[in-house]
Amino acid sequence: MALCPECETDLDLDEDELEEGGIVSCPECGTDFEVVTVSPLELNPVEEYDEDEDEEASDEEDEESDY
Repeated sequence: MALCPECETDLDLDEDELEEGGIVSCPECGTDFEVVTVSPLELNPVEEYDEDEDEEASDEEDEESDY
């Protein structure tokens, strides 16, 4: 039995069907987690991709190359 690291809800995962790099979601809080290891089960929250941050980083790179 795995518990959600965010809200501690039982995730009811079939550990035989999990694989490293897979994504699971908590039905209670909606947080997505990446399976880091299967045995023992370790989950890390998935970082949401923010297009604004990517554009800002790209703009900063362009400004630096102008010098």
